[in-house]
Amino acid sequence: MVKRISQIDHARISEAIRAAESQTSGEIFCVLAREVSSYRDISLLWAAGLAFIVPLGLIALGFNASWIPGISTGWDAAHLAGRGTETSQSLAAYALVQVAIFIFCYAALRLPMLRRLATPRGVRRARVRKAALHQFLAYGLHVTEERTGVLIFAALEDHQVEVIADSGIHSRVDQSVWARAVEALTDGLGSNRPADGFEAAIGMVGEVLAEHFPPRPRNPNEIADRLVEI
Repeated sequence: MVKRISQIDHARISEAIRAAESQTSGEIFCVLAREVSSYRDISLLWAAGLAFIVPLGLIALGFNASWIPGISTGWDAAHLAGRGTETSQSLAAYALVQVAIFIFCYAALRLPMLRRLATPRGVRRARVRKAALHQFLAYGLHVTEERTGVLIFAALEDHQVEVIADSGIHSRVDQSVWARAVEALTDGLGSNRPADGFEAAIGMVGEVLAEHFPPRPRNPNEIADRLVEI
């Protein structure tokens, strides 16, 4: 996994954007997000579900209060009056087991690898997409003169990449073009060569923009040529 982006890598990525934009009136912007969501809600759901389900299996094995030290004396109460105490002890033991399972599962699912495995792919994809759209709007890629802004977004914890193109270019380009750019960046990040990945993706996006939107006589740089880390 990518640990850090050096200043040299930042400079390489900025230069790649400038080179690509010199051939087009389009705008390219890059964002690298360490984490798009804590997924705390997913961890809570898993922990609560397991805390409810797992103890049920213990009942089938004859679970009782004597399994938990300190809850029961270990003696059976034959008198009816004593049965109420035994039931109370069993319920207390059962609740204690549920609490212990909940805490253990929740703590375990806060580990990045387990959290990623426990989170459905569709949920992660949706949250990465939402975060990318937020950055697209936050940096004004939707208000370029010809609506030709393109965001290249990478989410490190989720191992996902998004390319979002504004309406001016999106309708003119086959989705396979963006898929190739995503693959190039994914390969670079996966091999801990983030600058190589971004350069390759920027080059592909730049070629598409140059084909459909060549430079204008007046061609201002509307969006900063840089990678932002969040």
